[in-house]
Amino acid sequence: MHGAAGSLSFADTVAEVDALVSHLSGRCVGLLMDNGPAWAIADLATIQCGVTCVPLPPFFSSAQIEHSLQDAGVDLLLTDDPARGALFCGRGQGAMLEIARQPVYLFSLPRSLDRPAQSGIAKITYTSGTTGAPKGVCLSLAAMEQVAHSLAAVTEVNERDRSLSLLPLSTLLENIGSLYIQLLAGGECTFLPMHQLGLQGASGLDLPTLLSALRQQQPASIILVPQMLQAMVEAAERGAVLPDTLRFVAVGGAPVAKKLLRRAEQLGMPVYEGYGLSEAASVVAVNRPAGRRVGSVGSVLPHLQLKIAEDGEILLKGNLFRGYLGDSPLNRSSWWPTGDLGYLDEAGFLHLTGRKKNIFITAFGRNVAPEWVERELLIQPAIAQAVLIGEARPFNTAIIVPRPKSSGAGLAKAIFQVNKGLPDYARISRYLIADEPFHIENGQLTGTGRPRRSVIAARYANAINQIYKESA
Repeated sequence: MHGAAGSLSFADTVAEVDALVSHLSGRCVGLLMDNGPAWAIADLATIQCGVTCVPLPPFFSSAQIEHSLQDAGVDLLLTDDPARGALFCGRGQGAMLEIARQPVYLFSLPRSLDRPAQSGIAKITYTSGTTGAPKGVCLSLAAMEQVAHSLAAVTEVNERDRSLSLLPLSTLLENIGSLYIQLLAGGECTFLPMHQLGLQGASGLDLPTLLSALRQQQPASIILVPQMLQAMVEAAERGAVLPDTLRFVAVGGAPVAKKLLRRAEQLGMPVYEGYGLSEAASVVAVNRPAGRRVGSVGSVLPHLQLKIAEDGEILLKGNLFRGYLGDSPLNRSSWWPTGDLGYLDEAGFLHLTGRKKNIFITAFGRNVAPEWVERELLIQPAIAQAVLIGEARPFNTAIIVPRPKSSGAGLAKAIFQVNKGLPDYARISRYLIADEPFHIENGQLTGTGRPRRSVIAARYANAINQIYKESA
């Protein structure tokens, strides 16, 4: 295991985990830390002593963290930011521990909710989703281990591989995909603070710093969100050199345009799109070296059952979560509705077409999946972010975040190019420029980079209504 302060052997890691276990006397431990070996050791220590772990994304607002701590009944909080930790415990600076040569602070938290012990729940992962209050997804250790074993097999990870974490370890996909898988395979993992990777907050990216970190670390595997993949592809097309050690670049969290995947393929980037949900302990399907189809999210992992409902919704059964915290336990004999729409092709590859609740019906009675149109918009060089509006409207309007230095003529040309490939009912008739980018900080993006449509629509409601009023 490698970090900013040096490297730890397997024996060193075991010793660090054992040392921390003696301090975890609570039954529910929150982790509020930047990426680093200390995060990984803390996570492994909660597993060893059988307490529930609650990873807290550093990009969560204070209100979201407070909600998560109280909702889960967290007893102890481990953090590398004592000032922020003190906000939630109400007293002192906490006890300072040294984990992997890094100072970490252990706070005891008073609980206002008397939650019963989370029997059999190894992790409660919180996702902001489309609402402000995060929802706790309860996972067993067996469910996470099953995903890790399946992923290790299909991605062909081996003891010579080194992963480099580019997403927060509080993200379940990164936690399983770059820590648990590497431990199973006997490979190496590198965990660096986000700023050393060029990652600023939830969505800022300093591309030269990221490319420099990739060249220095020479990883075999990384996990990206689509925005990061697009930035790397554009850099490579301009002549930037990517490590030739890369053999598995996973991308997910939000839809990826097929043209972007083709561009990556032309550059020789080994990109494999996948699909997952916290409720399925992260990955559901993934392309892999033994079977890949660009435009699909791959084949379903062998431990899961998947079928498509009559309305196109993806249904799952098998290795799923225990239920949402505070709700009734999941009925494990029933098919669980994901809320995602898609289809299986003749070769068994899964294709996503949108979110069931995001589909809108135009004033002319045509169904439109906005993700489809937005994917096409986002591969245009002039457009950084986009959200499509059209529910019960006579035409569709896009809210656009342009890329720096994009001109009005450039945006108009981009819209024209996209519309050429769309049926008339899905085309963009008008667009407006957003006042600022969509961010987690302003409540307009989820933690995985998906737009929070209701928030964005409410923010620009007056401008949208004016567009339709003028066209009436």
